[in-house]
Amino acid sequence: MKLHVIKQRSLWWSLSALVIAIGIGAMALSWQQFGAPLRPGLDFAGGTRLQLTRACAIENTCPDAIDLAEVRQILSQQGLESSSLQLLGQNQETLSIRTINLDVDERTTLQAALDEEVGPFDIDTLQIDSVGPVIGRQLLASGLLALLVAFAGIVGYLSLRFKLDYAVFAIVALLHDVLITLGAFAILGLTLAVEIDSLFIVALLTIVGFSVNDTVVIYDRIRENLKLHPDRHINDVVDDAVNQTLTRSINTSLTTVLPLVAIVVFGGQTLKFFALALIIGFLAGAYSSIFIASTLLALWRERTGQAYGDSDDTPEALAESPN
Repeated sequence: MKLHVIKQRSLWWSLSALVIAIGIGAMALSWQQFGAPLRPGLDFAGGTRLQLTRACAIENTCPDAIDLAEVRQILSQQGLESSSLQLLGQNQETLSIRTINLDVDERTTLQAALDEEVGPFDIDTLQIDSVGPVIGRQLLASGLLALLVAFAGIVGYLSLRFKLDYAVFAIVALLHDVLITLGAFAILGLTLAVEIDSLFIVALLTIVGFSVNDTVVIYDRIRENLKLHPDRHINDVVDDAVNQTLTRSINTSLTTVLPLVAIVVFGGQTLKFFALALIIGFLAGAYSSIFIASTLLALWRERTGQAYGDSDDTPEALAESPN
């Protein structure tokens, strides 16, 4: 069965616009609540994070669940009312507290109060992370700079290998993938208190590289078909190119996503959301390469009078040629 991407391009664009609009709405709500489009993790916001697991959870003998209201009362007594709380683990017996930067004495006092009122906690599983606000801002700035450099490099490479219009629409497709991933994590931050950290920036860079690879394969086939059949309309060329590379695109995406699904299901807390970001981005990348980048290129070529051939090889020009 042949996929007619050009004929139904309004549908593909509408679906993408709807998903991106929902994501932007979630980022706007996130900005109101957290002062950022996504819920920032310790890496970016700075502060101290304590992660404590109850000793009874090791032997699965806890009589009752952790009462977050009781934990908040203890934090309030320490002057830490604005701290963020989260229960982790399969049985929700691991308490994660993100608060302002604490020195050793303040942290020891807090741990002692929690251990007495909520614990006891297993000292061997205690995790303490501290990041200063300056370092957090530097990490965020470095991550954004890395994304901008990646975009600039992709534009330069595609402009040299193909043409500028190929590069422009490849970047549009990449922005599509990044926005969908950002929107998904904005929703997760609002609903499940999922925070982003430096691994999320790594995930975005990986998504950009994967997505542009898929787009280059389709663009390469479009360019070949234009040279082989300069008398064919760009819409027909794009349809053929997409269908010729469709199986490869689907197989590549599936074989990449399946191991990531395994990480999400069976992996640890650290890698779970990193893998989830990659899954969302890879699927969005496969979609944008097939339905967004290719159809936008066809529309542009059609509107600018380049619907035939890869240069001036229109049927009229070929007919007037002395050869």
